[in-house]
Amino acid sequence: MKILSPAAAGVLAGAAAVAGTVAAITLQRDPRPSALLIRSVFSGAGKLQYPRPRLHLPHVSITGHQGLRYLGAAVNPTLDLFLPASASKPLPLVVWIHGGAWISGSKKDVEPYLRVLAGYGYAVVGVGYSVSPKVSYPTAVRELNAALGYLREHADKYGLDPDRIVLAGDSAGAQLAAQLALGITNPAYARRTGISPAAAPEHLRGILLHCGVYDFQSVASLSGTFGWGLRKALWAYTGSKDWAATEAAEHMSIFEHVDARFPPTYIAAGNGDPLTASQSVPLADRLEALGVPVTRGFWPRDHKPVLGHEYQFRLHRPEALQTLRETVRFLTTVTRAQAPAADPLPVLPPVPAPARKRARILLNA
Repeated sequence: MKILSPAAAGVLAGAAAVAGTVAAITLQRDPRPSALLIRSVFSGAGKLQYPRPRLHLPHVSITGHQGLRYLGAAVNPTLDLFLPASASKPLPLVVWIHGGAWISGSKKDVEPYLRVLAGYGYAVVGVGYSVSPKVSYPTAVRELNAALGYLREHADKYGLDPDRIVLAGDSAGAQLAAQLALGITNPAYARRTGISPAAAPEHLRGILLHCGVYDFQSVASLSGTFGWGLRKALWAYTGSKDWAATEAAEHMSIFEHVDARFPPTYIAAGNGDPLTASQSVPLADRLEALGVPVTRGFWPRDHKPVLGHEYQFRLHRPEALQTLRETVRFLTTVTRAQAPAADPLPVLPPVPAPARKRARILLNA
């Protein structure tokens, strides 16, 4: 969950410019310097730009179980679990995978947002996973499946409903969440990934996809700083400079592998996000053509202010609050959870209705 300000974007652009200097020789031979540079920019942007949504937390006491060692050893990634302290029955489980271009990011980045969702009556998990260049593909996907298995195994201990699961993710985390969903719903895809799915298809009630990457052929043609950064990150993630020609890139391309078994989907992205037109909208179209229930959260191209990558985390903005409300509505529908008695979010000026593209919520009754 990294929101790049103009200043941070300028730094990233400067990083791209470095490729034309003396450092270009190193950057052309080894993805690690570029990956680490991009990671530092993303990290700084997150600390400077993300507004902590303390005022937007529902008035519910949240219990946190943090640093749970789902992989056993202390050196491995951990997960954090948040749920309402007053919960009296097993809660639907929302498993959130953070973004960061597969080379950066942390579950800590999304923690404030996960606490907000927990306040609506859900058990919400932030999963840590190994990033590149320390590891390569598909280590992260296998770790995430292990995290899901840990949560199902310990469901009774923490008051979770292991049969009502929603996967979620932002940016690269959305791509990872979609891969895990494919592994659960498509046995052949699971075998290629090298996982034994930790949940059955009927346990996966839905998926939330925010600002993700789903078609890697399109990534190869992205221009500008954003495209440069993604390609460097994918070099590190796949282990190949010619990443677009790798089996990993083909396997990661969600667009090529989804079928009618994919779970009900909420997919959202901003009108100023470089990935919206080439990634999110085509995937939504593809899923609908397959008969998958889809709820869209897109904005007209001329919407002001322009909503960039990861806009949904800026909870001081009415657009982000509207997306949050739609997210909770989707969660309530797919998990059959009881809707909150009252909306705890502050009342802000609504976004004019004509400015929003409304889509039918194609969900089973």
